[in-house]
Amino acid sequence: MQLTGRVAMLTNNSAESGTIASAVAALRDAMLAGDGAALDAMTMDELTYGHSNSRLEDKAAFVSGLDGKNAFKAIDLSDHSFQLVGDVAIARHTFDCVNNLPDGKTSTAHIRVLQVWKSVDGAWKLLARQASPLPV
Repeated sequence: MQLTGRVAMLTNNSAESGTIASAVAALRDAMLAGDGAALDAMTMDELTYGHSNSRLEDKAAFVSGLDGKNAFKAIDLSDHSFQLVGDVAIARHTFDCVNNLPDGKTSTAHIRVLQVWKSVDGAWKLLARQASPLPV
């Protein structure tokens, strides 16, 4: 298999890295807010969203699962890295969160996340996401 196009590991202070980092942060903010309209706008129709327990969601399930809901009490992203391949960006980070549960309790997650973003009409849109568990 051959990759075509420009492949670049981005430094955290490059302009492209800043644009992709802004998209990652905007997604986090929309997830925290339960903002379905924002989640819909920043994801591609072909979205595949993989959870750390191997559960997969399409765009409709991802957006409706968070739309209007306060599913998260907090989300902290760290250990970022970005790679650019033509009009596709690969973002990786550690995702620590506090989840609000329906019974009023909370749970936490400590996972590693891979996101695939595609530039569409000058905006980064999430195409794929996969999480894997990390030791606590």
